[in-house]
Amino acid sequence: MKEPRVKGWRLIKLALTIVGKKGLKELDKVSKDGKKAQAQTLRNILEAAKHTVYGKEHRFAEILAADTAEELFVRYRKYVPVNDYEDLRPFIERHKSGEADVLFPGKPKIYATTSGTTKEPKWIPVTEAYYQEVYKKMNQIWLYTMIMNKPNAFYGCVPSIVGKAIEGRAPDGTLYGSISGVMQRDVPKFMRSIHPSPAIVFHIPDYKARYYTIMRNAIAHENCTGIITANPSTLVEMQNNANEFFDDYVNDIEHGTLSHKFDIPDDIRQKLEAQLVPNPQRAKDLRALKTKYGRVLPKHYWPNMVIIDTWFCGNTHIYLDKIKDSYPKDCVFHEFSYVSSECKAGVVLKANSPDTVLFGHKIYFEFIHESELDKPEPKICQMYEVKQGERYAMLVTTSAGLYRYNMNDLLEITGWHNQFPTLKFIQKINGTISLTGEKLHERQFIEAVRKAEQRAGKKAPFFVGFADLQASNYKFYYEFSDDITTEDAKAFTKEVDRILTEFNMEYKEKRASNRVKDPETFLLVPQSFEQFKARCIDLGYRDGQFKLNLLMQDEKRHAMFKDLIKA
Repeated sequence: MKEPRVKGWRLIKLALTIVGKKGLKELDKVSKDGKKAQAQTLRNILEAAKHTVYGKEHRFAEILAADTAEELFVRYRKYVPVNDYEDLRPFIERHKSGEADVLFPGKPKIYATTSGTTKEPKWIPVTEAYYQEVYKKMNQIWLYTMIMNKPNAFYGCVPSIVGKAIEGRAPDGTLYGSISGVMQRDVPKFMRSIHPSPAIVFHIPDYKARYYTIMRNAIAHENCTGIITANPSTLVEMQNNANEFFDDYVNDIEHGTLSHKFDIPDDIRQKLEAQLVPNPQRAKDLRALKTKYGRVLPKHYWPNMVIIDTWFCGNTHIYLDKIKDSYPKDCVFHEFSYVSSECKAGVVLKANSPDTVLFGHKIYFEFIHESELDKPEPKICQMYEVKQGERYAMLVTTSAGLYRYNMNDLLEITGWHNQFPTLKFIQKINGTISLTGEKLHERQFIEAVRKAEQRAGKKAPFFVGFADLQASNYKFYYEFSDDITTEDAKAFTKEVDRILTEFNMEYKEKRASNRVKDPETFLLVPQSFEQFKARCIDLGYRDGQFKLNLLMQDEKRHAMFKDLIKA
């Protein structure tokens, strides 16, 4: 490996090692007694919030009067219901309007915004305590795990693709945006040298222009040693951008410019261009790579790449499989860990492993076995009671105001770190589909079709949508009341697609970046639902219990609808 080009890499490695080892030592100590850790975590959260509006309404003080861990858990289940976002939305709206001490003491530091199950987005509050105790401390361990697995992880540049740190303000002036963006923005000064692009690059609205700028800056450095991006579909789009614009990169690198082919706001362009310098030798080397290989891949222009931190659980492995061989053979893939806007649940400690170690000393966890999910009063398991190899839905309680919050994810317990379980994500549940993080809900699809009917003056008595993981798009099937042309049906789908971008901010983002491709349209024969139901009953489904979701990722059912397409 060449001499490092990142200033202060020894200090970066030393600092991350010191704080990382400290965090792991704490994890090892508290995980030896899972029940004690969970009881103390729940007590800490409830004690801090017992004088809030929610704490008083749900008798936190009485829950805290329990003498044993078991009694504490029983009282908590008795007085606090299982919640989804819509249950907590009224309390969060009060915070957004400026009221303090509603869900938690004081007001949020920031809101993380993400798509919900309705057309209204979720505003997930992040308190200062949660930011410091969960995000900051877990991230220190997370970054150290990369050094544990690859000591040279931060020897060179590490392109990181995150969201825009600040997107706007709530009615009371509290900021909202991307927590990943805030974390990158707030890294210590001595670590900023690892980022080949300044944070302002994530404020470029046009996705192609944003990817171009990120890649133009990153490819200018031969000595990139890692990549951090939650979703591997981003890696696919980065490579697609490189395939399309490689010659433009080279020209820009040679002359220290930023191509004017792309729509970059003038104020951002000015700040970016001020940091660029010509590098004719790097441009010469890149042209030589193209002459030698034709199609230039990351393993060619980043030969020192040693680690990529990204998701590969659930559907995401499909995207990872598409580009895995494009990187150097000794480059390891590190699971990004089970994390969402609502909860950073833990950290994956080992490379090439999907296993997130739950941080039971930071979050209080409860579990519902998959066999209990449809029951009106499902049995609740404590974190230390789950069984390896079994699948569960998870409820979380955090110091950021989420109480017994249903994550709506199906998770598999993969093992143990002392008495803290490890798990991996399997899929979304309860009507939510996610090809690459868009979290599209069935009710959003239904409402989009109904709204498209009003706009188009057409009626679709039956319709159904399927997520196609291989094609990275949605297939929409319609049976219209009137005999309409295929072109009319395609126009209808375009309207549904447009409405979905209005309803779902994550869908809008993934469509704009082409990570979710254009939806496809199919017309169904008359009485298609009746024919489909008859086939299902012939296959053994009970007539009285027959139920059809209108948005699915289910290839068996999808194949049955393919036979019902109009010739």
